[in-house]
Amino acid sequence: MVVVVDVITFSTAVSVAVDRGCTVRPHAWDPQSARLLADRVGASLAVARSQVDASHPYSLSPATLSHAPGGAAIVLPSPNGSALAAELAGGNATVVAGCLRNAAAVARFARRQGGQVTVLAAGELWGGGTVDPALEDLIGAGAIIDGLRRRRRSPEAMAAAAAYLSARRHGLRRTLMESVSGREQSSKGYAEEMEWASALNVSQVVPVLRAGVFRGER
Repeated sequence: MVVVVDVITFSTAVSVAVDRGCTVRPHAWDPQSARLLADRVGASLAVARSQVDASHPYSLSPATLSHAPGGAAIVLPSPNGSALAAELAGGNATVVAGCLRNAAAVARFARRQGGQVTVLAAGELWGGGTVDPALEDLIGAGAIIDGLRRRRRSPEAMAAAAAYLSARRHGLRRTLMESVSGREQSSKGYAEEMEWASALNVSQVVPVLRAGVFRGER
């Protein structure tokens, strides 16, 4: 099992969408290819946040997906979490989208599944193609790892769990707001997304990728 964690904002957006009864197809950050996929499967295409309008109401912003009607099919591209999930779709592992809002539910799901669990903190992909660690993804991964209750953990997993527990004591919303990613989102006018990203264990629905589509399971 592989849990893809992209707290700001892919995994959080997927969690909100499947809570609404929607299905989500992950896709790399390639608008033209994503549009072709959406047209082919009869789905709505999530666009860049600055492009949201009446014709294209969905984006990576969880707030836009919180109003999606049940049963809506959405293609949701992103350069980080969605691209990773799409790449993992053809493998043998069960792929799950994890974040703070569904951390406990994902951990329970993983415990029931058994076997090895890899929690993948997506990080930030920059324009030059470099990937940097992202504190919010480390914390989100740690929340899931803490809930797995496993004695055998890699040193990286132990560090992630410790980061989560520290951030929870400090305040998850405060930590995310003060992080590099949080400050960047605030500077772009998207500070309200930290409310969605920092909400802990508010969802009992687990987004599971089957046949290239995330659907909610329990």
